[in-house]
Amino acid sequence: MTASTATPAVLDTERRDLLAMLGQARFFLRYTVQNLTDDQARQRPTASELSLGGLVKHVAATERGWADFLVDPSSMPNMDAMTEADFAARDNDFRLLPDETLADVLAAYQRVADRTDALVGTVDLNAELPLPAAPWFQETAWSARRVLMHIVAETTQHAGHADIIRESLDGQKTMG
Repeated sequence: MTASTATPAVLDTERRDLLAMLGQARFFLRYTVQNLTDDQARQRPTASELSLGGLVKHVAATERGWADFLVDPSSMPNMDAMTEADFAARDNDFRLLPDETLADVLAAYQRVADRTDALVGTVDLNAELPLPAAPWFQETAWSARRVLMHIVAETTQHAGHADIIRESLDGQKTMG
């Protein structure tokens, strides 16, 4: 089962609201990293392992994974089958690697966002999608609506992390 349907001619209020919430969360994350050098985007000025460039990469990878799930629920990785190499590769989603630039990571994030935004207009928000077995899921399925709300929540949470890291890095605040 997938959540895909035909594109509605006009977005209903719920879909417009989902797009507005996604857009606002993404704006705050992008705003937090504006005017940074690649070296600054790699720094970890707090006790956390997180860097600003790594957060953008992680949010993009997370959104891409959930958007893939909307199209094909079997695309969700089986955490029990992951190897140490798989986990090491996944850890790189939290780092801006030496051969990566913040501009490239932001461009990749924009492509992910564009795809997700298109899906908001086409998915059946009521479709029930089976979740993989994992200790962090209490349910066996989520609606496509809940998946999109989860993307909003993830992006918002990490925009908050980014704000703290940016303030620790150079004193800039996203708000205030």
